Amino acid sequence: MLRFSVSTLCQGVLGILLLAAVPSARPAAADTLEVRVGYQKSSTLITLLKSAGSLNEKLAAEHVQVSWHEFTSGAPLLEALNVGGIDFSADVADTVPVFALAAGAKFTYYAQETPSPGAEAILVRSDSPIRNVAQLGGKRIAVAKAAGAHYLLIAALEKSGLKFTDIQPSYLTPADGRAAFERGSVDAWAVWDPYFAGAEAQMNARVLTDGSNLASYRRYYLASSDFARAHPKILRIVFEALQERGQWVKSHPQEAAAVLSPIWGLDAQTTVIANSRRSYAVRPVSVDALTEQQKIADTFLRATLLSKAVNVSTVEIWKP
Repeated sequence: MLRFSVSTLCQGVLGILLLAAVPSARPAAADTLEVRVGYQKSSTLITLLKSAGSLNEKLAAEHVQVSWHEFTSGAPLLEALNVGGIDFSADVADTVPVFALAAGAKFTYYAQETPSPGAEAILVRSDSPIRNVAQLGGKRIAVAKAAGAHYLLIAALEKSGLKFTDIQPSYLTPADGRAAFERGSVDAWAVWDPYFAGAEAQMNARVLTDGSNLASYRRYYLASSDFARAHPKILRIVFEALQERGQWVKSHPQEAAAVLSPIWGLDAQTTVIANSRRSYAVRPVSVDALTEQQKIADTFLRATLLSKAVNVSTVEIWKP
């Protein structure tokens, strides 16, 4: 299990107790397999598939019944995957699997989205005197621990000649991070879309830097290794459904925004902007992606933020 703080440990224990009430993947009826899907608010493609009911329909034809389980962010989502509370997860940022692997989690990578460096950023309020990353020394910065934006923050600081220890991190969920940013109790906020787009539109937040030339921000889809070995056909159906929905978002931006805006609490145009910064191009996991995963792991280890070294070459990869 991932252990970040007393509060997250308590949340994790509570989550495990709740998930213990959720049965493992098993026949829901004589000829039906129940499959549990975990996702978070920023899991755009899974959210669209869930809303449309299309994945349910595709899997029902294979005698599979889907149950949906929402999480606040990627870290508790992978905690649930590791303890057997869900069978496969929607996308999580590239940093999240690294922390899970360091905590001893076992899972299989089954898909990735191609890089979207413009979909995460370090923000300051419009009236902030801070004009560049080098001025963040000594400042309090909100960030979700183990999120993709956490790596962006470290990479941006290092490029500007600062260490992570030169700032005061405030480890907050996206909702709490926004509240702290809005009331001025933090000086900056490292975050991703759609929260990034929301802060720009609703608070006139200013971008210090996005991930360009710093962090590619790939998002990964993961499954229980036991589930991946036992049900490759189901993963193939999910993989193809994600590819189709990713293409649909890009070719139907307004229609996608109409579905996502009320879920995200954003107006349609802001949702279109957020989606324009994500690639949504779903692909098999590539060798260069794993190379970057190793770089991320090494960066967090060097910053003494990872519990132990991670060897990404040992992970399991599902090939469609």
